[in-house]
Amino acid sequence: MQPKTPAGRPESAPSDDPFDFDGDIAAAGPDSTAGIRLNKFLAQNGIASRRGADELIARGHVTIDGKLVTELGRRVDPAREKVEVDGIVLRPSGERLAYYLLNKPKGVVCTNDPREARPRAVDLISDKKKGRIFTVGRLDEDTEGLVILTNDGEFANRLSHPRYGVKKTYWVDVRGRVDDRSIDLMRKGVRLSDGWGSFERVQVMKRHSERSILLVTLAEGKNREVRRVLAALDLPVRNLRRVEIGPLRDRRLKLGQWRTLTRSEVGELLGSASPGAGGTIRPHRGASKGSHSSRRPWSSRPPRRSSDERRPFLRGARGGRAGRREQRDRG
Repeated sequence: MQPKTPAGRPESAPSDDPFDFDGDIAAAGPDSTAGIRLNKFLAQNGIASRRGADELIARGHVTIDGKLVTELGRRVDPAREKVEVDGIVLRPSGERLAYYLLNKPKGVVCTNDPREARPRAVDLISDKKKGRIFTVGRLDEDTEGLVILTNDGEFANRLSHPRYGVKKTYWVDVRGRVDDRSIDLMRKGVRLSDGWGSFERVQVMKRHSERSILLVTLAEGKNREVRRVLAALDLPVRNLRRVEIGPLRDRRLKLGQWRTLTRSEVGELLGSASPGAGGTIRPHRGASKGSHSSRRPWSSRPPRRSSDERRPFLRGARGGRAGRREQRDRG
């Protein structure tokens, strides 16, 4: 039986395709005729179709050995060259798939930049067979909790792209008492510099005059969204920890420790990634007092007119031709 990735795509070498005329992988480069086409390599990693991969390349989302590549038809040797899409390193064909769960401490950053002086999450994975791995999504330096690391670009895309709606749950310790109005705004949405931010679910664990403990769930996470939403409500975060990624949780994994994910856990994570589940974040639907427009900020459609605006004649008037004739008679 032909091996497959956890997402169900066949793991085949380039030469297994009878319609593949790319040739054997040899020394590749900008002027080389050997190697594998870059768009095909992206498609094999589940990033996009070949046509979609060409669009990513043309838009400047792809780098090879740290250098931006925009020319179409470029060939690459995945075994010798490092290919990245928006910072995600793609694995060569046939490389062993690896999936790790790390309980990231504070002060550790989620980057693969070799010039980074601070401790990196990838460096905490001490498995000698880990190969070239990267974090799925990011936790900022001051946030601790669960992070997944892998070399499977397709798996990472399913878990991190907003369209798949994989939920993340955070334990939050805030300064001050969280009132019911603030909780209502967390669910409905608050305005941020880059749009609206909201929590899909908010659960109050403890609530005192000087301190409150919350569990909040995000389906689509912006950069530092939890901290920014709470800051907009004058609720400074004292401590923030990610405790769940989709169905995955592990209370026994201590800070700084890691373990490999089981096959069933990988399957459950992929099962929780449903296209369109994330949707768009919608703020409070009601127009604020003094607002001169009923247009919702998440909608591209113009606001619907009221019944009085749609009907320029008096209430009770007939519609259709008779109504228009009656309106002319009155004028």
